[in-house]
Formats: sequence, C-alpha cells, structure tokens
Amino acid sequence: MATGATGQLGLALPVQGELSGTWGDTVNNGITQYTNIAIAATLTLTGDGAVTLANTTGDASASNITSTLAGAGTVTAQFAIVRVSGTTTTKVVTGPSYSKTYLVDNASSFVVTFKASGQAGVSVAAGEKVTVYYNGTDYVKIAGTIANAAGSNTQVQFNNSGLFGASANLTWSGTVLGTTGFTASSDSTFTSTGALSISKGTTGQRPTPASGMLRFNTTTVEFEGYNGTAWASVGGAALSNDTSTATNVFPLFANATSGTASTLFTSNAKLLYKPSTGELSASVVNASNGIYVNSQSIAVSYTIAAGYSGMSSGPVTIASGQSVTVASGSRWVVL
Repeated sequence: MATGATGQLGLALPVQGELSGTWGDTVNNGITQYTNIAIAATLTLTGDGAVTLANTTGDASASNITSTLAGAGTVTAQFAIVRVSGTTTTKVVTGPSYSKTYLVDNASSFVVTFKASGQAGVSVAAGEKVTVYYNGTDYVKIAGTIANAAGSNTQVQFNNSGLFGASANLTWSGTVLGTTGFTASSDSTFTSTGALSISKGTTGQRPTPASGMLRFNTTTVEFEGYNGTAWASVGGAALSNDTSTATNVFPLFANATSGTASTLFTSNAKLLYKPSTGELSASVVNASNGIYVNSQSIAVSYTIAAGYSGMSSGPVTIASGQSVTVASGSRWVVL
C-alpha cells in the first residue's frame, strides 16, 4: 500500500514497513517540510493576477513546496503566512475550502480579497495585517492591524459584525468596519481641527432611548439628547405657551420667537409673571412713548386686593355677569 496523506495539510502517512531504508525523502519532504511551512513559513505573492492556494499532498519531492509566486497561478496552500506585495490593482487570493487559518500581510498599495472558491471573501486593506480563517463557507477576519496616521500599527480586535474592542490609547485614522457601533471604556479625546459627525435621523427614527444619548434630529433641525425621561433639545430651550402655572415665575427674554432659543435672559425679581392669571408685576412701569392703554370693557371679574389700588382711563363698562371688587382700604379710580 502506498503512502497516504492527511486531509487538511496533506502530511505524508507512510504505511508501516513501507519506507524501510528509504524513509528520508518522504518523511523530510512530506511531513517535516509541510509541518514547518504550516507553522512558521511565509508565502510571498508578487505582481498582479488571481492566485489559488491548492493543497499539494506530501510526497518524496520537494519541488512542490514553493515559497514565492509572481503574478497569477496556483501554489501550495499549507503556508501559515501569506504576504502580498508589488501589485498595481486589487489582488484576489482563493484559499482551500477546509478548516485553515492564515495570517495575511498586505504589503501592497491595493486591496487584497481573500476568499473561498465561489464566495465573496473579506477585504484586506493596504498596509493591513489580519488573521483569516475558513468558517465552513468562506474566509472571515478574526483579528488585525492597520496603519494609523503616525505610520505605526495598532492592534484592534473585531468580528464579522465590526469593531468590538481596542487596546488602550488607540489612535485611529482609518475607516471603522462594521455596523454594531464603537464602545470606549475610558475617556475619549478628539484633537483634529475638523468636526465630529454624530448620528442623525428623523423623530420617527429615534432609537430605543438610554440616558446620555445624543443625536441630531432632522425633523426639528436640532441637536437633542435623552435625559433619562424624554428627548430634549441640546444647545437651546424649546419655547412653550404656559397658561396654567399659578405661582410667580421669572419671565425670560429670548432671541427667538419660535423653535428653539439659543440664548435666554432672566428678568430676576424685577419683573414677575403669573401664567394662570396673566398678572404681570414690575418694580417700575415705564411707558417710553408716554401712553398707558387699557381696555374700555372689563370682561373678566377682578378683585383689587388689600394694600393695592387700581386706576383706569374711562369710560369703562363692566361686562354682564362680571364685577370689580375693591378690598377695604383700597381704591379704584376711573379717570
């Protein structure tokens, strides 16, 4: 019976007694060499053209263990590391469809697509070093590095859904892959002179709220944040028409008459307003044009409280069913 081979790496499986006195080439080339390249050796691919990594079974010949390939072609699949360089276009590498892991080092200036036969595969960016493995259908990433602005590489961890963690003090200038979001476990600092784009969408597209969320509302054209109870405007105060508050409040003077006021000024105690009755109290009322104006009809009953006096410019008519009550010691003068 002839020497067989293992199912994945194609390592030689000599039959007992078969290689008596002639074991050297079969064992050295078919087992030792394949084991060596599967653990530590680098396959270098240069130039353009698609490459197929095909499993060559172990035998007595060392000629099928080649560590370089220029351009397109088929080469031994058993290597641990695949390095790509010197391309002028996207490089497509098709790996074997069995449980295999590769460290892919893209030293070229173009994207490398690493895939299984008939599949879409994964993209390895220029300058990226990434581990890929066959998951039963296609090759997927399990960890990688990509050059940052300083030219060095910083390791990040990610899965098929996207970035899920990173080393401390990570400086990142590339594009973050994935759609599951980025979570920082420590304070984050942005030092560019540009701008930070945050999530945006309509009122109807608001996410399930959590305290501290911040977004831009394209319906109201405002920044908004979730305060733990409701979504509220950020950077201004929403204006409302209050007619129910029965205590004195401080009137605010806004630099807008609708929407959101970006600046508000308080009157302090010099000017007070009671929304439930419409009463306005001021330390000094100054008619800058010299005219005080009052209605000639009293449409709502009113009581002049003790310690206060009232004055109206007549004639004045009290509407049917209404009244003016003057407390003891107070006066109402109609001029």
